Amino acid sequence: MTDVWEEERGKPGCGRCGSPIEQEDLRCAVCFLPVPANAAAVQKVVARILRCDGCGAALTYDVDAKAPKCAFCGSVAHLEESEDPIDAADAYLPFRVDPATAREALKTWLGSLGWFRPGDLASEATVADLTPLWWVGWTFDVEALVSWTADSNAGARRSAWAPHSGQVPLTVRQALVSASRGLTNDEVEKLARHFDLGSAVSEPHAMQGAAIERFDVPRSSARRIIDRAVLAQAKQHAKQFVPGSRMRKLAAAVLPQRLRTRRYAFPSYVLAYRYRGDLYRAIVHGQDPSCVFGKAPWSVAKILLVVLGSAAALALIGFLIFALSR
Repeated sequence: MTDVWEEERGKPGCGRCGSPIEQEDLRCAVCFLPVPANAAAVQKVVARILRCDGCGAALTYDVDAKAPKCAFCGSVAHLEESEDPIDAADAYLPFRVDPATAREALKTWLGSLGWFRPGDLASEATVADLTPLWWVGWTFDVEALVSWTADSNAGARRSAWAPHSGQVPLTVRQALVSASRGLTNDEVEKLARHFDLGSAVSEPHAMQGAAIERFDVPRSSARRIIDRAVLAQAKQHAKQFVPGSRMRKLAAAVLPQRLRTRRYAFPSYVLAYRYRGDLYRAIVHGQDPSCVFGKAPWSVAKILLVVLGSAAALALIGFLIFALSR
């Protein structure tokens, strides 16, 4: 298997530590050496975006949109002129699921939710809106040294806790950090494991009615978000090296040795469907139709039937115990 850093050969690297230098970096992400002005200069197109008044998502402006609304939550969106260059994805993952398959995947999912859902949910639910969209996120590869400290019950003797510390290497490949405002972290986590990053291309393919979310934080803020994600990975990694069966006060510090980030746009469908007049939201993966999740109604009648049946059973058991004890 080719090492991930092989891709960086021929690209600019830090003059001190050799870590890859990315577009718009003013300093090296590892050793903070200033980047020469000619290496950091990148031409970006100043864009017009639609900003959702509800969830705050930033979407590509489409002059053909007759009634602009957010592809994520359906709220009204207003046109926003950006004075600063707007970041765009480095790579786009293609849709492998067409709209008809996405609709069928929703029906299959609705029919698999279990007995406590309405019996006619799959047959009676109608898709009110289906929007293909590319939402955005970063991936990072990192090689780092993690220093950790923690208290554990190992070697505690008379005390409940004893201090421990250590240093361990950390290697992470293609960890995903969401930059989307329209999707929650839980939703991103469900989608992430099904994407094929090897299918990425430099431009989005034609997709009727598709929306493209934008990165809407400056590079410095993006670095802080990624640094927090690296630290979270480091703490999880360090846990396995803390001796004992119980621990507390785990702290970690990260000394990165190589760090590379990439900006991706990920394909998904956001669907709004109606059931008996009420509107619900669901998401279908753009590359794997088996990954579907969202909101769905409960059957109040079935829940009440179970509650009343349980109450009646408990009353009967109580009556029998009382009768047998006489």
